[in-house]
Parts: sequence; structure tokens; C-alpha cells
Amino acid sequence: MLRSHATYLFLLLIALFSSWNMPTAVTAAEPADPASTFAQGVAYFQQGSFEQAAMSWMDAARQFEQKGQVNEQIDALIHLSEAFQSLGHYTKAATTLDVALGLSAGPDRVRERVIILGQLAHTVFALGQSDDALKQIDEALTLARTEGQAFGMASLFNEQGRMLISQKRLPEAITSFSEAVRLARETDKLLLLVTATVNAATAHLRDGNPKKAQDLLNQAFEESRSLHASHDKAYVLISIGVASNDLRSHLPLRHEALLRRAAESFQAADAIASRLNDQRARSYALGHLGHLYELSNRTADALILTRQALHAAQQVNAPESLYRWEWQIGRLLKTEGKIEDARLAYRRAVATLQPIRHEFIAASSREQGSFRESVGPLFFELTDVLLHLSASQQNPDERDALLVQARNTVEEFKSAELQDYFRDDCVQETRAHITPLETVSKATAVVYPIILPDRLELLVGFASGLKRFSVPVSAEQLTKEIRTFRHLLEKRTTHQYLHPARQLYDWIIRPLERDLKTNGVHTLVFVPDGPLRTIPMAPLHDGTNFLIAKYALATTPGLTLTDPRPMNRENLSLLSVGLSESVQGFPSLPNVEDELGNIQKLFGGQVLMNDQFLVASMERQMQEEPITIVHIASHGEFNSDVENSFLLAFDEKLTMDKLDRMIGLFQFRESPLDLLTLSACQTAAGDDRAALGLAGVAVKAGARSALATLWFINDVASSTLVSEFYTQLQDPTLTKAVALQRAQLDVMQDPTYTHPGYWSPFLLINNWL
Repeated sequence: MLRSHATYLFLLLIALFSSWNMPTAVTAAEPADPASTFAQGVAYFQQGSFEQAAMSWMDAARQFEQKGQVNEQIDALIHLSEAFQSLGHYTKAATTLDVALGLSAGPDRVRERVIILGQLAHTVFALGQSDDALKQIDEALTLARTEGQAFGMASLFNEQGRMLISQKRLPEAITSFSEAVRLARETDKLLLLVTATVNAATAHLRDGNPKKAQDLLNQAFEESRSLHASHDKAYVLISIGVASNDLRSHLPLRHEALLRRAAESFQAADAIASRLNDQRARSYALGHLGHLYELSNRTADALILTRQALHAAQQVNAPESLYRWEWQIGRLLKTEGKIEDARLAYRRAVATLQPIRHEFIAASSREQGSFRESVGPLFFELTDVLLHLSASQQNPDERDALLVQARNTVEEFKSAELQDYFRDDCVQETRAHITPLETVSKATAVVYPIILPDRLELLVGFASGLKRFSVPVSAEQLTKEIRTFRHLLEKRTTHQYLHPARQLYDWIIRPLERDLKTNGVHTLVFVPDGPLRTIPMAPLHDGTNFLIAKYALATTPGLTLTDPRPMNRENLSLLSVGLSESVQGFPSLPNVEDELGNIQKLFGGQVLMNDQFLVASMERQMQEEPITIVHIASHGEFNSDVENSFLLAFDEKLTMDKLDRMIGLFQFRESPLDLLTLSACQTAAGDDRAALGLAGVAVKAGARSALATLWFINDVASSTLVSEFYTQLQDPTLTKAVALQRAQLDVMQDPTYTHPGYWSPFLLINNWL
């Protein structure tokens, strides 16, 4: 058994070394014994030199293995995983811990197994597998209780609480932190006690109890005085400072006291980091202190501190903090009116952020909020600067070039956000096929809304070029109107939706009308962002007609995510699957059988209905036949968490990963999947991230286009509209967008279905040709 683990570890180390960019400064000779190598790693780690620490612990693990010192080898692997986590390499950390877990089998290594399981839960959570992570925490807690390991339990409760905070399960998180504090106090583990107390303060703040949060932070700060100077103490003080600053807006009467506490914490952290030569910790302490000065409108002092933070981050090659301080410098320079200098700083921040592994960014966003909340403002602030620079340009070519840069900046964010949602590189692979959409057809305009805090910007691509329209509506006001519109669209017994339908038309379409008419536009392709993804554009109303009566419509999650080649209609091959029966607690869809029958009459192909619609059967059909259209008439749900997004098959839920593996095969065939239809799916109202999942389904699945619904609609109306869409699709002179437009207009003629709640939720996503 040990030999097999040794072989696996050897292969693991080869793999880790092969992908490692070793800092050139590390040229010291390797210590003669593994204990010295291990101690060297500890020293590097305390200085914030995580790359060097990882190299040392890799060597130590290998040396311990050669000497047959299994317990020491496990310890080295656990430390190595911590270094990988600190660098954002969570997959490598998980792989390392898997090896350590295998070595820890046996009754005499329970303590090590508890530690490994806790660390593994942390890495799994960072990789987005929150349910699995919490299960691993529970497993580790059960083992620790059995062995009476109070300190191990305290660490696990602290980790559990952090996970529960990110899931907004705040009362449960508070209970976990309370247990962690109690057990840490019982076992006299002061560092863990202070850490869990700060985390509990964060939970209480988010749960609406800022006074309790401040009491806990004061307690944590006082107890931290007894900690010896260390890397860990520096970061505890930084977390106290950040939490104290977050409290300021919730306790205005204690504003100055909290400001002093935050500053004191950051200064103390900087002093410790300087003494230890821990440049990473110095970077964070100085950068956050600079942010305090920024908030106090002391821009010059803030710039000095932020540049010092930047220098510290550069010394240890720490891009995860470097991009933050470049970003902060951009904000400060913009405040000083130095717009061109601000642009350069923002651009450096984006350039620094891009190469960072998406694991690191995704993990940090799970700690700080959504991906959009954590890094989105950087991209939109740069976009704002570019738009300001464009407006000041007299040269038309330079003005247009800046508009393109602004649009491309948002496009970078959209691609990164979609990649974060699906947790893989499918988006980057798709971006390899880029064609400017506005050049595909002179009769098509691409509408690119950019929602900024104080206004809505519309960048509209015509065949003749890009044009900018600025609408003075705040993001808050626009979002409120969108939420109201979506809610009222689903109330099919009233016409209350008309007021927001007209208001949104006035903001989004009215400014473009003259140019749309001048350019002879018949099709609008929207690239919606944020809350705009949660509504269809078809029912926007000009006071006389719906938008769909004037234009064929399509949507795409990003300009660079769409392959605009026309659909090949000569050799269409259809696979239709669906459920008319009630399955797995979901209601029956009685009209699905007629829907699939009608489609089969038009295009032929294989039909898998009810108990024939098994995941394995569908996969087999797609492997054996050159399918070009897949039609799924079954319940589907898109959630803010991709793990909870699925399409319902008879035997199981078809997750996005399974759909990707199934349909992704078509990317390697001469005939790609032209169309994926989901005729009964839904997203939660007001859930922008769930709508992102729906918008990105074609990208994820490798399909050129998708037809899907934002919310579940009347079964008869859905079947009628879908059948008409396929009927129109038989005409090779019509684009898919026009086919959908005609189907929607046809359903509207039925007095029963005139309300847009029945016909408007259908979206044509990506390729509209």
C-alpha cells in the first residue's frame, strides 16, 4: 500500500513541478535533511513567500517518503496544500490532500485525517462544490468527536461557519462560530479563538446586528494583543480592520471610533509584517490603510500608501493583491481628474487580473460575494473612464477606437463571469471563433447596454460602425423598473405590465429609433447585462405596438461568444425528447406528446418520450446519429448556482456538466449542433445569475444557438408556439430570429394568449441566422 502511494506521490510531484513557474531568485542549495527542508518552508511561509514555501515542502515530502517517515510526509503534504491554497491553486491543493488522505489510513493517524478532511473541505468549497464541502466537514466533525479532538472540532466549526456565511445561512453560521470560539477557549488556542471571533462578527453584521459585531471585534482586537508576532497575527489584524471599516456605514454614531480601530489594526499588521519581512501581508495592510484615506477624501495620502502597497506586492509577485492596488490607484487618479493616468492604472489592473487562475478569483468571490460584486466594478469603472475619454476626443477615429475599447472591456468581464458560472474553460475555447456580429448583415443592429451607477450607456453596432447613446437613468432606478416589469409579465390576468414596458422602451429603444430606421434595420441582437438578462425584449412597448411587431429579436451573452454562420438546412437531423408524465415530483406536461409529434412530422428524426427519455438512451442516440437539432420538452431550472441547474429526464436530472459532455461531442464533428431547444425551462425572477446560466447554455453545450424560456408558461401556448417556430424554420429564406418572431406574432392572434406572459419568455440565444 505504501509503495502505491509513494509511486502516486512521485507522479504528483512531477506533475506539480512541470506546471510550476519557479521564481528565479530562489537558488539556495537544498538542506541536507528533510526536517531542515520542512523548517525552511515554514520560514518562507511566515514571510509570505508561498511559492518558495511550496517548493520546500514538496522537497521535504519527497525526502520524508524516501526515508519511510510517513507521519512527517503527511505533515509536509498538509503544509504544501496550505501553500497551494494561499496561491489560489485549489486543484493542486486538493490533489495533494488526496495523497495525504490515502497515507493517513489506520487507527493511529486519526488526528491527521481530521486535519486533512478539514483542509480538503476548504479546497472543495473554493472549487465551487459547496454541498460536498459541507458533507466533508460533517464527516470530519464526526471523526473528531469520536476521538475527543476538541481543537480539531474548533477548526472545523470555524470552517463550517465560513461556508455557511457564503450560503447566507447566517444563524447556522453564528452557531458554528460560537462552537468554534468555545472549543478554542477550552483548548487555549488563542489564534483560532481570535479568528473565529472575527468571523462571528462578520456573520452578525450580515445578519443585521452591527452592535453585536462591534462588541465581538473589540473583543478580538484586545485578545489579539496576546498573540506573538507572526504571519497569522498580521492577517487577523487585517481582517479586524476590514470588518471595522465595513461596520462604519451601519453604525454612523460610532463612525470615528471604528475608523480609528480600522487604522490601528492595519498599522499594527504593517508593523508585524515589516518585522517579519512579509511583503504580502505588508501589501494588504498598506493597501487597506490607503483605502481608509481614500474614503476620508485624503487622496494624496491614499496614493502614497497605495503605491507602497503596490511595491510590496511586486516584490513577492503577488498578483492577487497587485491588481487590487492598481485598481485603487486608478480610482484615486480619476478622483484627481487625471483621466488618462487613471485609464492606464485600470488597464494594468485588468491585465494583472486576467492571468490569475480562475480558481483564485472564484474562491475569493465566494468569500466576498458574487463574482460580479467582487471584480465586476473594476471592469465597469475602466469602461466609464474609456467612455469619458471618448466623449472628449475630437478625432472621430480615436473616439470610435475608445468606444470599441469600452465595449471590449465589458466583453472581457462577460466572458470571465460566464466562465465563473460554469466553472470551466468552455468560454475561452468558444472565444477562439470571433466575427464582428454587426458586419454579418446590414439589416442587423447589435445593441450593447452598459449599466453604470449614474446612467445607462447603449453602444449600438451598425454595419456602418459603432454609435453611442447615453440615457440619464441610474442603475438603481433601471433595476427597479426591470424587476417590476418581470413580476407583472407573469401576472397574466392584468395589463399592469404596460407601464414598465413603455418606460423601458423609452430608455432602451426610443433613443435608437431614428438610426434604426435610417440604417434599414429589421433584426436587433441584444447583449444584455445584469438585470436586463432577466427580461425579454419582445414585450417592450412604444405606446402602440410591442417591439416584436417591429423587429426580429435575438440575445447573446457576449459578442465574442457567438458563431454567426448560417444554419445548414439541407441535412437537418432532429432528436426530440420529452416528458408528458409526472416524474420525480414535477407536474405532467400533457401537450408535450403533441408538440413532439408535430415537430417529427416536419423534420422526422428520433423521439424519446417518457420512460424512453433516459440519459443513457439520449447520449447513445447523440453518439450514433449526426444530430443537428436537439429538442428537449421537459422541466428545466436554471439557478444562481450551476450545481442546482438541470433539465429533467425520466430517470435523473440532466446537469449542465452532463449536458456539456453529451452535446460537447458535436464540437469535433463536421456538422455542429445548430439548435438546442428547451421549451419548458425557467429562471427565478430577479435572479440575474440564474438568467446568466440560461443565456450561456448554448455556449456551455457547444450549440450554435438555443431557444429557451425565461419562465414556465402554459403548456398549450408553449407547444403551439414551438410547433409554429419549427414550421417557419422550414423556409430557408428566414432566419431563426424571424421564425421566432412570426411564431410569437401568430400565438398573439389567439385571444386566449394575447398577454405577453404567454409568448414573450421565449428567447433565441446566440446565432440568430
